[in-house]
Amino acid sequence: MKAFLAEYSVCNDPELAPEGAAMLAAISESFARCGYDVVTPEGPDFEGEIRRLAPGCDVGLVIAPDHLIFRYTHLLEQFTHNIGCGSMNAAVCANKQRTAAILARHGIEVPPDAGEGRRVVKPIMGCGAQGVRLTDEEPGAGEFAQAYIEGETLSVSLVGSRVTGNVCEYYSGNPPLLLAVNRQEIAVAEDGSFRYLGGETPVNPERREEVVSTAVHAMNVLGCQGYAGIDIIAGDRMYVVDVNPRPTTSLVGIAAVMEEEIADILVAASHGEAPAEVHLFGRVRFDKDGRISRI
Repeated sequence: MKAFLAEYSVCNDPELAPEGAAMLAAISESFARCGYDVVTPEGPDFEGEIRRLAPGCDVGLVIAPDHLIFRYTHLLEQFTHNIGCGSMNAAVCANKQRTAAILARHGIEVPPDAGEGRRVVKPIMGCGAQGVRLTDEEPGAGEFAQAYIEGETLSVSLVGSRVTGNVCEYYSGNPPLLLAVNRQEIAVAEDGSFRYLGGETPVNPERREEVVSTAVHAMNVLGCQGYAGIDIIAGDRMYVVDVNPRPTTSLVGIAAVMEEEIADILVAASHGEAPAEVHLFGRVRFDKDGRISRI
């Protein structure tokens, strides 16, 4: 069996490459332990490498910045069995402004539009904390503004069985699988720019059930499949601030404490057969480049 694992930043984005390499290593090593031959792009021509390598593989997964994930996932789906989020759902999640509007229409709290004064300005299509800043300026082209919310910064790592939002060949009706709740470390520099520094997993915050149920609701509304990271600020309410329809850095920490193999989970979920739970042992901190230390 062969698994095609394509992580965009490793060959194309030096700033994000260490983070991408850590995620790719965690997933690749899991597939290797599960008996797969792992195939990855060998150069920066990402589209060409998908066309060249994916047809010879049994399963495939694309990890790419949000503004590119639809394009490359849609291409992958033409050549092999996609074990990540479907391309159309990924395209919706990539537009942060549209995602917030959809979630709000379904009764999920999101940061409200910004009023006067200090606000969070972010790219409509962005990745991580890149381009996100706390400012009193108006958003520029390709940006939008939301109110600044005080609270605990968390993420919820879920794996959706195909499909949690609409019907397809492998629909099972199974709810998303909870991998872990993670604490995110976000710093705000003097110039107001946000910096993602890493996090800690697993954590057991107050109102944990509400955190998880909010994340599951968001994932179901958007129809995400495979691994997804739902970013939440736990303040006076549970605010969903981002939905990442792909593996996130938290996976590096989760894989280090999870008894099950993420490869097995992703493949099973892609056929609607994810397990009901996973087993985590210990706790770790991870930095933005995927380096791990046990707590």
